Amino acid sequence: MRFAQSRKTWKMAACAAIAMVLGFAAPAVAEEPSSTTVQATPASVAVGDPVTLNSQVTCTADPSGQLGVTFFDGGEILATVPVAPDGSASVTAVFQTVGTHTITASYNGNDNCFASNDTTTVQVSQDGPTPPSGGGLTLIYTNNENAGSNNSIHDENNITVTNN
Repeated sequence: MRFAQSRKTWKMAACAAIAMVLGFAAPAVAEEPSSTTVQATPASVAVGDPVTLNSQVTCTADPSGQLGVTFFDGGEILATVPVAPDGSASVTAVFQTVGTHTITASYNGNDNCFASNDTTTVQVSQDGPTPPSGGGLTLIYTNNENAGSNNSIHDENNITVTNN
């Protein structure tokens, strides 16, 4: 009988403790969905040239605070930066390897907003971006030493160079 009574007392004490914890606990924070976009400017560069990675987090609540946005190049972390109250976050990166770099901006969330992410690509070449060809692009070259002469050169890609 003594064992049954102490067991009953223990159960009541445990229930009372749980009720106290639940009664004094802060209510759960309602989290809002978020969306993230990322843009690389410029999207095509030479090895060693800087690229600005801009991220924009959209949430009905304030997305700033806590862990911010982490920028990745594939699986490698480039940087983690704070998110401004307007949802913006940016970092400048320099790539040392040729190829297509997949950039992910991962918003880490906060007490108000759920995490989200987006990806873009940066094309890195040894010599920089390839200029557009064809399409009637006109390049104008001015040589002040030969004022009065007007010469044009036209090549097979419809690119014209004019000396005015």
